[in-house]
Amino acid sequence: MATPHWLAWQLPPCEAPDPGVPTAARGWWALGFTPCVAILEEALVLEVSGTLRLWGGLPALRTRLHHAAPGAPDVRCWAEGATAQQALALLRLQLRDRRRPACVPHDLPLDTLSALRPHAQALAHLGCRTWGALRSLPRAGVARRFGQDCLTAMDQAWGTQEQAWDWLQLPEAFDLQLELPAPVDSAPALLQYGQHLLDALQAWLRARQQGVLVLELAWQHALRRVDGQRLPDWQSLVLRTAEPLRDMAHLRRLLSERLARQVLAAPAGRLALRSRQTAPLHAGTRGLLPPAAGVDDCPPGEPWHQLLERLAARLGAASLHTPELHADHRPERMQRWHMPALAQPHRPLSAAARRMPPSSGAPVQAGGSASDDGACGNKRAALWPGWLVRPPQALRLQGDRPLLHDQPLVLLAGPERIEAGWWEPHGGEHGQGLARRDYFVAHNALAGWVWIFRDRASGAWFLHGVYA
Repeated sequence: MATPHWLAWQLPPCEAPDPGVPTAARGWWALGFTPCVAILEEALVLEVSGTLRLWGGLPALRTRLHHAAPGAPDVRCWAEGATAQQALALLRLQLRDRRRPACVPHDLPLDTLSALRPHAQALAHLGCRTWGALRSLPRAGVARRFGQDCLTAMDQAWGTQEQAWDWLQLPEAFDLQLELPAPVDSAPALLQYGQHLLDALQAWLRARQQGVLVLELAWQHALRRVDGQRLPDWQSLVLRTAEPLRDMAHLRRLLSERLARQVLAAPAGRLALRSRQTAPLHAGTRGLLPPAAGVDDCPPGEPWHQLLERLAARLGAASLHTPELHADHRPERMQRWHMPALAQPHRPLSAAARRMPPSSGAPVQAGGSASDDGACGNKRAALWPGWLVRPPQALRLQGDRPLLHDQPLVLLAGPERIEAGWWEPHGGEHGQGLARRDYFVAHNALAGWVWIFRDRASGAWFLHGVYA
């Protein structure tokens, strides 16, 4: 059995307990490192001997705890000991700017153990000022003079007697309420008072290694009636995220966007925060834009899902569409758009879609869509343009040569033959059916470089893409 090893961390000072927010919530974050977490007076104590190997040893765990603990890094105080009481005693000495004794626990001062503080002066008259000095006295005399509780506390602190701990437990779902100090009649002001709830939510998510997908912020009306109309007890808004989220700064921005457009039916007297749906948190996401090359202090790009959430909060979820790759050789059918973007489930791509080589693109006409992919397994897809014209634009002919801007086009590369859509009825679904096309890269002085094709069934020519 591993030798017990305890860490003690000073809980941040709290001016007044928040009704509805349990004291235990201040220690939820530590449950992500060890299941043995308890609150001992003014400190959070962790028994870490069983999880040291998981974190790569004590030095690595110290570093992780130092960065994960709430509060400013320069004021976080940690102490270690063979028992929780020894770690707490060393933490108290550290906060008093006193040195660590040469021999622990023998040289620890009596006043660092709470059970001995009421008797510290009487014991000092007997010449006992340290734990070791008290332990050397006859136990029967100490019990008669100072009570059995002093001996029990000393044995537990010394590690010779087991102590029953009330370990912190995480609730299965996050649902906390906060009593507001005064009625709030502005929706944006609710977020100022809800910071304690957001902090507790972040600790809960960290301990469960999860991110939130659906969150509900609710407020209770302080009035029962307004202008003779009876009000419901609670009013709420539901926030949905594109991916599991644990970044409270981003979550606060999303709530702020939503609350800025919210009108309270009456002043609010109570605030509640509930997690409606969570999911395991994946390790990191790529930025929307990479940092500039050679610039060390360049901030990383905003993750895609965070941009979606912020735009949905500002513009409405129905305003956003999201693309999905589709296994089809026809360039205009290689992606489909779904709405709303946040409600679109994350589905793995088909084997055919994964083989499509990516290319950049954007719409060039209203209703047009850029091709994000080349043909399945086609090495010539590197010659495809980044901008598609939808629908393809019919070209006039001069003899057998296509014209664009009344000038003949010179065919420079091609043909590249594409035949697809045979499984669709002619003119079905999207007005398409079997597509039999020969694609060419063409050029003239006015149009520049363009991508055209000849329909093999009709012999007509069409403009389908332009090169930036």
